[in-house]
Amino acid sequence: MSKPAPRIIAVANQKGGVGKTTTAINLGTALAQAGKLVLLDDLDPQGNASTGLGLGADRRALTTYDMLLEEVEAQDVIQTTDVPNLLIAPSTTDLSSADIELVSHEKRVFLLRDALRQPSLADIGFDYILIDCPPSLNLLTVNAMVAADSVLVPLQSEFFALEGLSQLMLSVREVRQTANPDLRIEGVVLTMYDTRNNLSRQVETDARDTLGELVFDTVIPRNVRLSEAPSYAMPALIYDAASKGSQAYRDLAEELIERHGPAVAA
Repeated sequence: MSKPAPRIIAVANQKGGVGKTTTAINLGTALAQAGKLVLLDDLDPQGNASTGLGLGADRRALTTYDMLLEEVEAQDVIQTTDVPNLLIAPSTTDLSSADIELVSHEKRVFLLRDALRQPSLADIGFDYILIDCPPSLNLLTVNAMVAADSVLVPLQSEFFALEGLSQLMLSVREVRQTANPDLRIEGVVLTMYDTRNNLSRQVETDARDTLGELVFDTVIPRNVRLSEAPSYAMPALIYDAASKGSQAYRDLAEELIERHGPAVAA
């Protein structure tokens, strides 16, 4: 009996500064620490997920750009990290030109899906593939949604947060209607949550009233360790495993695993 296909989750929000890359890095680390084999696909031209996992420029000779547009095998792009069970397909600013190059490509929205379905990648046997999307609803993000089983949305606990979510939901609906009918919302995770702040509590109430069970029980607190860790090129769960932020991402990983239930092999 073969191993089940990995669950592919796009971590997306068109708004920057909401904790998207922090979530991708630390959720990936928490899943890896829970015994899952995880690939983090850095699809953001800023390359912050790659930097945050300790990959310097010397280890980015091949990137997700090559995987998408140069037909390089995914297994040749993937790098190990200092976190056991967590691998990464890194990114550089080369990816910033991909949106323009993708426009004229006949398979422009299916390139990532095809790259992640390569037999060589299936042989590795990942349990999860997390895609760190750019902070915009461009062709790279659409590629991620077409390739993914679901979309996980980090939602900053601030005023107008829910208004920005509507455009993302429309994009998910469009992709579902045109290219990936099985795409669903994995869930919404509240980030940068300040328990001392009435606004955070109000955003949480509004989100749960509006989105119901789509909102994860776990909320990610505003936490200085989460902010500091990237400057040391490591996930917060490694930088300070005992911090409230690290514990929150472990709780989120546990909740995600419980939501999925036991995997069924093909």
